[in-house]
Amino acid sequence: MLKVAKFGGSSLANSTQFRKVRSIVESDPSRRYVVVSACGKESKEDHKVTDLLYLCEAHIRYGVPYDDIFRLIEDKYLKIRDDLGLTTDLESHFLDIRRALDRGATTDYVVSRGEYLAALLMAEYLGATFVDAKDVIYFKADGSFDLPKIREQLALRAGGSSPIVIPGFYGSMPDGSIRVMSRGGSDITGALIANAADAEVYENWTDVSGFLVADPRIVKNPLSIPRINYSELRLMSYMGADVLHDDAIFPVREKNIPINIRNTNDPAAPGTMILDDCSEQDLKDPPRLVTGISGRRHFTAFTLTKSHSSVDVGFLRRLLATFEDYKVSVEGVALTVDTFTVIVRSDTVANCKYEILGRFSEEFKPEDLKVEDHISLIAVVGRGMKAVPGSSGQFLSEFGRNHINIRVISQCADELSVVVGVDDGDFGRAINCIYDKFIYEEQKI
Repeated sequence: MLKVAKFGGSSLANSTQFRKVRSIVESDPSRRYVVVSACGKESKEDHKVTDLLYLCEAHIRYGVPYDDIFRLIEDKYLKIRDDLGLTTDLESHFLDIRRALDRGATTDYVVSRGEYLAALLMAEYLGATFVDAKDVIYFKADGSFDLPKIREQLALRAGGSSPIVIPGFYGSMPDGSIRVMSRGGSDITGALIANAADAEVYENWTDVSGFLVADPRIVKNPLSIPRINYSELRLMSYMGADVLHDDAIFPVREKNIPINIRNTNDPAAPGTMILDDCSEQDLKDPPRLVTGISGRRHFTAFTLTKSHSSVDVGFLRRLLATFEDYKVSVEGVALTVDTFTVIVRSDTVANCKYEILGRFSEEFKPEDLKVEDHISLIAVVGRGMKAVPGSSGQFLSEFGRNHINIRVISQCADELSVVVGVDDGDFGRAINCIYDKFIYEEQKI
């Protein structure tokens, strides 16, 4: 058994969290690769190190002193080092970073230093081997990952008796320069290492005990999801469930490596297991009808009615091409005979909404044309729906019973999810009513 364990910023916020990480790593010898984020927030008033580094770089760009901000970073790492009795020469690294800042180093180099410093400390604390991400995570010139080179370089460093600690979030371009990933990119680093090392499990340690059925800011004490497949995960992540970076799925899915979301603060909890195919486990323990409920606010709906448009070949294509012309991504399309509703994020059409309406009016000459803001999209996700006839009707009935008006409905033939549009003001009530009926009441039975 070989595992890759990635620890997020909350797992590295202070020396207490470092101790928890060491206990977790040492409790299972199969955790051979450890990927770490930059130190996170110790409290609500604290700051993420990566945010502070971005701020330092911005101050340099605008000719504003950054000393006070950089000192916050120094204080955080020095306190962790001293609390743990470590000897890493952070002072020389801080001096190097300051010099790089003053020389106008790239933003990517500057903001990658949070992970770099955290990994140095963690490697010493674990008695592990430090491997810089720039020496194992490689980008191609087009920005995609060079997986063959990642595998080759990781293999050169594998095989020792001690674990390997690698900073997350960044790698190197063909010219050797540092390139960072999008925020939360340490999840991707962990997935790439899991792929390259042929790991049997990729553990992603954070501050929640796996994926939750619903957002705890909306639903009080939601249950965790014991297992979920990649398609369900993609749907929930896209619709707002924020535990794992979307792009972390693809490197492990290629080799069917399970992802285990675990809680650093509750390591005994099994967390959520993310699998390509849950069917074998589902035979022994059938899944709930609803795996999860997630959603996002602030959408805009354009509705156009035009007689005989349903038999006008290419009509929908021309309709959608208008949004493409304005570089607006379409989030959903609902249609009936001769009526089409196109849903987009409100912020993407804030400056072109009326131009789009004008194009529609001129090009299609519709009988009716309207635009509506303040719409929320809610996804009820569950691989168990397919086996339960009428499941969509049950959800819609529950919305009706709670006097929630449904503006738009969408369901694909895979029956993996039902997406409904409601007024922004009904967002929380809509999620809670589905949770109460299909999760809370089922739990009581």
